[in-house]
Amino acid sequence: MNEVYQYIGYAGSALIALSLMMKNILRLRTINLFGAATFATYGYLVGAYPVLLLNGFITLVDIYYLSGILREKEHFGLMPVLDESHPYLNKFIDFYSADINKFFPGFNIRSVKNPSCFFILRNLKPAGLFIFEQQENNTAYIHLDYAIPDYRDFKNAKFVYSAEQKYLKENGVSNLRTRSKVERHVNYLIKLGFIKAEEEAGLYVKNI
Repeated sequence: MNEVYQYIGYAGSALIALSLMMKNILRLRTINLFGAATFATYGYLVGAYPVLLLNGFITLVDIYYLSGILREKEHFGLMPVLDESHPYLNKFIDFYSADINKFFPGFNIRSVKNPSCFFILRNLKPAGLFIFEQQENNTAYIHLDYAIPDYRDFKNAKFVYSAEQKYLKENGVSNLRTRSKVERHVNYLIKLGFIKAEEEAGLYVKNI
């Protein structure tokens, strides 16, 4: 058997295995699509037609569901939490505490003096949590901008920063600030237009 064909088979198997580790359904379907297509190619090249037929079918199924996901119109909303001691708010934070800590190490809502809390709703499901504190000098400090794993595709961010910027501007805020030394979160902030501040390490700012 041609050695190159073996590598193609290994690559297809690895992609399919990787897809099964994804929590986000869009990523799962996308990676599985490439894995199945690669493995179908391997089946064709080596004459393993059952492998070709099965993985060709999986490829078509993935294309069908991906096209449905991409066509689906989602509805976003912000639900203010007027009391930071609200049971659901605290249960949400406790449930996702380990994941929150990966991006916001040491976050504790009790340490925020005057938090403004908003659940990010996606088709009426709580897809994330946004917590900021309005400060002096027309500044709002973002303590938490969290999306649960199933909805970590940047759509939340686009909606939140569009809706919240309008709200904050109406309340006299012109500058957003937050801190991070977590590489993945820093990349997210830069993608949103935040700039690394010169006066303090780990501080990122954005004018609105």
